[in-house]
Amino acid sequence: MKLNDFLTSMNDFMYTYLLLFLLIGADVYFTFRTRFVQLRLLKNAFKVIGEKPQGDNSEKEVSSFQALMISTASRVGTGNIAGIATAIATGGPGAVFWMWIMALLGGASSFIESTLAQVYKVRDGENFRGGPSYYMEKALKKRWMGILFSILLILCFAYGFNGLQSFNISSAFSYYIPNYEDSIFPMIVGLLLAIATAFIIFGGVHRIGFISSVIVPIMAITYLLIGIYVVVFNITELPHIFGIIFKGAFDAKAIFGGFAGSAVVIGIKRGLFSNEAGMGSAPNASASASVSHPVKQGLVQIISVFIDTFLICTTTAMILLFSGVEGVAGTLDGIPYVQEAISANVGKWGIHFLTFSILAFAFSSVIGNYYYAESNILFIKNNKTVLFIFRISCLVAVFFGAQADFSLAWNIADITMGLMATVNIIAIVLLGNIAVKVLRDYEKQLKAGKNPVFHAKDVGIEHAECWEE
Repeated sequence: MKLNDFLTSMNDFMYTYLLLFLLIGADVYFTFRTRFVQLRLLKNAFKVIGEKPQGDNSEKEVSSFQALMISTASRVGTGNIAGIATAIATGGPGAVFWMWIMALLGGASSFIESTLAQVYKVRDGENFRGGPSYYMEKALKKRWMGILFSILLILCFAYGFNGLQSFNISSAFSYYIPNYEDSIFPMIVGLLLAIATAFIIFGGVHRIGFISSVIVPIMAITYLLIGIYVVVFNITELPHIFGIIFKGAFDAKAIFGGFAGSAVVIGIKRGLFSNEAGMGSAPNASASASVSHPVKQGLVQIISVFIDTFLICTTTAMILLFSGVEGVAGTLDGIPYVQEAISANVGKWGIHFLTFSILAFAFSSVIGNYYYAESNILFIKNNKTVLFIFRISCLVAVFFGAQADFSLAWNIADITMGLMATVNIIAIVLLGNIAVKVLRDYEKQLKAGKNPVFHAKDVGIEHAECWEE
């Protein structure tokens, strides 16, 4: 059996029989455990975004908004374009509905993991760092579990996802250059992308936060505008589009198919890849924020999940479904499918716009993904030489990713994502009571008319060193 065939079988088994139940189970559990925090406190979450860093060196610390943009930069990548196209081509329009469901429920899991990351963060010079590995070590007292998670995240984000983002950037140019895959151009694209990435990652977390807070809003708003134009121009067809989404979501194949090509499984898989709720990635960005209470950043991360799926992913879905172009798995999917669709909607200029969008989306994802991986390298071994070697290896992954095979790139990303999600879900289920306790403390202060400030001793939490002053 070829390597890619083996990875495909492993991928299908993991999502059909393991993660499907783990992920949905955790999302439903936390939704009820927090009493629908993702909807109940959504208005409060928007108020928190504008708060300035709370530390003594506030001008050098990462704000709540910057942490949101770092995590959104990672979430909002080519998965929102190529991933949605692949989902619809493989699972049909019904996959879009299941992505919506995953985002709605996933907001609760994202809140739990990001709140825990804030509680157990550590100071790193003028900034903070943390994430699942840190709460696995400090709260569960299982450093081995933290190291395992860190290794999986590094493989997933630094090599799997960033290689995939590089591939998607590269594939966008195939429209312009005949026989692109067999030419020298993928290598040139990979080299230029690696150089641009090097400029950012050697600049440190503050530069990453600044670049992300500029690129992400601009690219997201611009992409949304073209989606709004497509919907408004075809507004009479909107009921039909929603009709085929709901019909596809609840047909026999979607519910009872029990195989990897069903709308349910494809929707969950691509939904997880896109919004990352419960996966353990966003907490690495959440921990970097300087806030007065851990729950504040937990709430902010709910917004990131919703931006990703309900705005960006839905925009892509509308562009595809309104176009009349039918995607075909293995023949017309990924970026080429979106290029055909956007051309049918707005004309050839749309393809050029899409190319720019992919460059912006994917590059911002590379930045966010790298930050996650760096935080976990430092957890395993805080050493300048190790960090330098790791950074070089990340650039190599970006370089070769531009020349990778499409199905192999997706399989590696899916499998490593599934493994790290499994480890993280186990951890947050075990630690969920702590996050709920912190949430009650926040709501108690909010009800009393206070701006919530967290002190670990007030709620009986140990090993939360940044909250013990």
